[in-house]
Amino acid sequence: MKFFIDTANLVDIKKAYKVGLLSGVTTNPSLVAKEGVRFEDRIAEILQAVPNVESVSAEVTPDALTAEDMIAQAEELIKINGGDENITIKLPMTLDGLEACRYLTEKGVKTNVTLIFTVNQALLAARAGATYVSPFLGRLDDISEDGVLLVTKIAEMFRIHNLDAQIIAASVRHPDHVTRVAMAGAHIATVPFQVIEQMSKHPLTDQGMEKFAADWKKAIQK
Repeated sequence: MKFFIDTANLVDIKKAYKVGLLSGVTTNPSLVAKEGVRFEDRIAEILQAVPNVESVSAEVTPDALTAEDMIAQAEELIKINGGDENITIKLPMTLDGLEACRYLTEKGVKTNVTLIFTVNQALLAARAGATYVSPFLGRLDDISEDGVLLVTKIAEMFRIHNLDAQIIAASVRHPDHVTRVAMAGAHIATVPFQVIEQMSKHPLTDQGMEKFAADWKKAIQK
């Protein structure tokens, strides 16, 4: 399973990229708004900060409700950074979003259909030609539904019907989510940097490092 980072914070993106983990970045207008910068400017900065990843998402704005509006925005977004081929257009899971997805796919543009909460929605997105489909497991957990089970069902359905869309497990809240979606068949988990940090830690690792350091100190003192 690959890792995307879910943020618009350049510091966190650069830290994760430096570690060598990243295959992509997901953002949305809300995440960029928290950074207090223009959306297009931040997407350009992200593209420059993470060369050679497979995908940097650029989402159409919430006021783009029709397929025509989404396509018009997408055509401007894909010009960022001189038409960087890593740009993926993020579209909502609506009928208009699916129409825009089909149009952009036929033009060779990568797409990510987001806000998926059912297997049927994932199937529609895949059939519309989405490069990525993004089930939001954390938000399902919030309403006492099993988000990881949704990923499991989508992965099985894609396997049965030999669908090419990649599953991005989104709305990931903690390391156990990552483990479970990896076992469920997600191709990608998009996670905040905090979750990456949490995944790297274990108290026994810390204890082991402390013991190794103490033993090494004793050895060099002899």
